[in-house]
Amino acid sequence: MKKLSIIIPAYNEDKTILKVLNRVNTTKSDKINYEVIVVDDGSTDDTKNILNANSHLYDQLISNEKNIGKGGAVKIGIETATGDYIIFQDADLEYDPEDIIKFINVFIEFDADVILGSRFSYDRYTKSHNFYNKIGNKIITIIFNLLYNTTFMDIYSCYLCFKKNLIIASELKTNGFEQHAEILSKIISNSKNYYEVPINYNGRPISEGKKIRWYHIFSVIKEIIIGKFIK
Repeated sequence: MKKLSIIIPAYNEDKTILKVLNRVNTTKSDKINYEVIVVDDGSTDDTKNILNANSHLYDQLISNEKNIGKGGAVKIGIETATGDYIIFQDADLEYDPEDIIKFINVFIEFDADVILGSRFSYDRYTKSHNFYNKIGNKIITIIFNLLYNTTFMDIYSCYLCFKKNLIIASELKTNGFEQHAEILSKIISNSKNYYEVPINYNGRPISEGKKIRWYHIFSVIKEIIIGKFIK
């Protein structure tokens, strides 16, 4: 049976980490094996204590002594993963773990290489977006589609699922918000069979810790271009 590695980077998410882990576990089925990997990225709140008290909800816990950023945590997660497939699950409940089932079904039915979750072709709900962030997303999605000959609707959805053999973690050069573009560029370049599924989205505002800003669009576009023309 195939294995799905679910990588959960977490930094100061004591309000949601237990809910995320419980919801992930409710999606388990006999279709695929799970490997749940939590990367605690130097949390200073109660996240680590909650994780230590609920070790039955994950397979591996990696604890960074200090915060190295989501990109660094993602790299560690990919290096640790032993599954045939990888999916990134945010620890803040912006993305609903119940949607993991949709990714699994597409993998099984179509032998997909890459699957993106779309917040714009959503399932039951999506939270209203910041207008300027949405415009920025549209711009980078159009650029990506033009360069890579794809038809994605939402390339900066962080719900990304792919075959592990499409990427080598040690080759990733970025650690910031642009890392998603670097990963997506690499796996699309190395694959032929990709899909998009509707997901639910409950985005956090800046006041609740949302860190991405409009100016990150420039580093993202840079990585998209590098991924296409510089090997």
